[in-house]
Amino acid sequence: MEAKTEFKTKLRRVMKAGFVNFFRSGYVSLASVLVMIITLSTIASVIFMGAIFNTTLEELRNKVDVNVYFLTSSSEQDILDLQKRLESLPEVANIEYISREQALANFKLRHENDQITLQALEELGDNPLGAALNIKAKEPSQYQGIADFLGQDNILSRDGESIIDKVNYLQNKTAIDRLTKIIDSSKTLSSVVMLLLVVISIVITLNTIRLAIYVSREEIGVMQLVGASKNYIRGPFVITGIMYGLVASILTLIMFLPITYWLGGVTENFFIGLNIFSYYLSNIFQITFIILLSGIAIGAASSLLAVRRYLKL
Repeated sequence: MEAKTEFKTKLRRVMKAGFVNFFRSGYVSLASVLVMIITLSTIASVIFMGAIFNTTLEELRNKVDVNVYFLTSSSEQDILDLQKRLESLPEVANIEYISREQALANFKLRHENDQITLQALEELGDNPLGAALNIKAKEPSQYQGIADFLGQDNILSRDGESIIDKVNYLQNKTAIDRLTKIIDSSKTLSSVVMLLLVVISIVITLNTIRLAIYVSREEIGVMQLVGASKNYIRGPFVITGIMYGLVASILTLIMFLPITYWLGGVTENFFIGLNIFSYYLSNIFQITFIILLSGIAIGAASSLLAVRRYLKL
């Protein structure tokens, strides 16, 4: 019981000393908080940049597909049977079926201002367009496997004749291969750049907190002389570091509200419809958790490392 009471007393003293250090060293605390705001702003920027990057890549993926055009003599049932077989492939994300009637309506809509083409179409008397399947793969690199499947000899109708008129994979192959390389390279480059920015920010924070602890070196020496334990000496500085992180996290979250609001229209117009302000509000709890946890962890860890390594405890 006495040990438990003594522990609570020491904990209260450590926390009180940490709060006193934070408010007593006003300018040093302000500098540490400002540096941590830069660090946390980098982490927040990484989150938002990642959202923009992922949205852009997803939109690019959606613009790439393989179209299968069928003979006008192909029956709808044979086409639907082939669609089911394609949907069973692990590479396929989704398939859109376009009937002959829908294909004709789409053609007329695209050429609504071209009266010569529409007149020529009317003179034919019959629908010259066949049905089609628009196939989207889960990844751009998987279109080759889908094209290979469609090129097999067993893609036949019940009468033993092929129902496929044309597959446009070869026409799109260059764009698909280029997109695959861009996605792979962008993921690697963005990960390296983001990690580098975060590491640099953390190093700057560590050095700033080290300076804050250096100011208190005489106080630490006196505590060692009177026999204070290492944990008792470290404790107040860790609490102070946590306060740096907590205050910086709150200020960072508040600061990004007007920033994302101002950038919302820009990102929506130039980054394929993603409004960064709307993204911030819809993910506010997740982003708040990440920033708060990062701030507290960086503050505590930086203080602990600074005391242990640089003051020879």
